[in-house]
Amino acid sequence: MAHIYSQLGIEDREMIQAGLWRGLSLREIARGLGRNPSTISRELARNIKGEQRRYAPRMAQQRAEERIRKRGKRPRLKHRHIRDYVKEKLREDYSPEQIAGTLPIEHPPYTISPEAIYRFIYAQYRREGWGRCVGEDLRMYLKRKHRVRKPKFVPFTEEKGPIKNRVFIDERPAEVGHRTVVGHWEGDSMVSRKSLVGLNTLVERVTGLVLITKIQNTTAEETMRVVIQRFMPVPEQLRKTLTVDNGHEHARHKEITGKLGTKVYFAHPYHSWERGTNENTNGLIRWYLPKGTDFATVSEERIGDIEHRLNTRPRKRLGWRTPLDVFNQGVALKC
Repeated sequence: MAHIYSQLGIEDREMIQAGLWRGLSLREIARGLGRNPSTISRELARNIKGEQRRYAPRMAQQRAEERIRKRGKRPRLKHRHIRDYVKEKLREDYSPEQIAGTLPIEHPPYTISPEAIYRFIYAQYRREGWGRCVGEDLRMYLKRKHRVRKPKFVPFTEEKGPIKNRVFIDERPAEVGHRTVVGHWEGDSMVSRKSLVGLNTLVERVTGLVLITKIQNTTAEETMRVVIQRFMPVPEQLRKTLTVDNGHEHARHKEITGKLGTKVYFAHPYHSWERGTNENTNGLIRWYLPKGTDFATVSEERIGDIEHRLNTRPRKRLGWRTPLDVFNQGVALKC
């Protein structure tokens, strides 16, 4: 009966060593293990090289385990062209997300993920960043110049699978990009490192008016409920579209459109600048509620106060008027 293939183990490798000590041929060793002679030949070719004239089974086992750990991993930045492109764009103040988004556009068919870029940047240092730098210090080009890589905290079970029936911003009305018509929004979720509780933010693109709402979790059900609740009092003409990222909390976008008539569009993956108004506004919110804040401990009154402060703060791009004043003017014009 033919031998069912399996990886050589440490016992197999010790038997190979014993067979070599006894002067057995490769065929005799293979027969004793129930293996093909070519398997034994490849094993010895991998592990007896150069000046080394003996077979060490435990060393061979360690090498095999290391090969298994590395198997299937993407080469990521081993390609010189990708590596040079990443370094060039980092020096031009691109974020890893922006680099991942622009690489396949400017240099198809190359692709890279933001995570691979971050790993490349922090892999230049011994002892996870605390030791000697063995390459160029690329951390200086990151917006948040952490000495060591901090793992991303996800306080809830992520829902998997593609979001059905997504419509990307390529099909969004041109007027949205021109920022001349009030009524086009961007949406996002802000998560807490301490609990399931997060914040949902909705920002109008022209005026910068923001709606901030505490959410008990970032599920699609909770996000849908909050978006409908906050948009319902807004005149229909002033909630024409909503642009969101590809987080699974936006999976129930069709129900939002069905209930409100607001069409939901999705930014391209890793293209955070396509929702730049929302990203900037979330940064302003973080000034009041820094990273590490447990949103569960923040009162509804405090959140309402932050929303009011941001909406009544004069903006240069609005001629020093406030988002609330400009938005209310849009309401009056539509009535």
